[in-house]
Amino acid sequence: MAGITTTVGFNSLFAGITKSSLFSVDSKLYALRLSNPQLPIPRRSIAVTCRFGGGGGGGGGYRFSGDNRRGRPKDSEVDDALDISSIRSATVRLIDEKQNMLGLVSKDEAVRMADDAELDLVILSPDADPPVVKMMDYSKYRYEQQKKKKDQQKKTTRMDLKELKMGYNIDQHDYTVRLKAAQKFLQDGDKVKVIVSMKGRENEFRNIAIELLRRFQTEIGELATEESKNFRDRNLFIILVPNKEMIRKPQPQEPSSRKKKKSAENGVSAVETEISAVETEISAVEDETSAAEITENETSAAEITTAP
Repeated sequence: MAGITTTVGFNSLFAGITKSSLFSVDSKLYALRLSNPQLPIPRRSIAVTCRFGGGGGGGGGYRFSGDNRRGRPKDSEVDDALDISSIRSATVRLIDEKQNMLGLVSKDEAVRMADDAELDLVILSPDADPPVVKMMDYSKYRYEQQKKKKDQQKKTTRMDLKELKMGYNIDQHDYTVRLKAAQKFLQDGDKVKVIVSMKGRENEFRNIAIELLRRFQTEIGELATEESKNFRDRNLFIILVPNKEMIRKPQPQEPSSRKKKKSAENGVSAVETEISAVETEISAVEDETSAAEITENETSAAEITTAP
């Protein structure tokens, strides 16, 4: 429902009050008596906005406009990628939402095509000649980019804890399997917790279990550093944290791999040698065959000559 809003002077509300009538009132505050009519009354121009009638809204009937301390809301920041007016060139290189290159079009035509497709016109390369723009759903694009960034940050900061359990009397094969698994986990950036459980009378072999964990840590080497350990409880463990400096360095090739590569190269050389020998034998056979054919031809000629 509409209402009527008007602004009136605040001084008109006190038009009927005079100095004498105002100061004829006795004030008992702090035992002071104000009865001097000659004292000036300070005047202040204050505007009052009154609203009569109307509905809706809460908030009182009067709004003082003389002292407005609220700041104005800030304008929404426009993303530079959407500021097409910043392009000085009259033509742009346009890419559609399906990654198809549409070629050179005028800037106004690109804006019109984006509006017709109900998409945003985003600047990809403002410094190119001409600038490269693309039609896309920019809000969806930004959401996906932010999501990828968060996922990457989680991958870089997250460090999982992998547990490897073994007995104090583990055999060499199982020990090697766990050692390789720990190396892989550490290279992937995860922590490794190696546990040796002592059950019942196995507690008598605690020293063997401690030596096993120390041996395991020694063979891991500089690939990890010790974060914590516990050799007092029945479940002895040590937690290893990957050494980032060592992970960044390329790992040296294992001797077995080098041997396999060398043996493969030797095998190829041997095969090539055998092929060369076979080719030599074939050439020798061909030479012998040619010599035999020549001898046979000479014999035939001699027989023809001696015939009556």
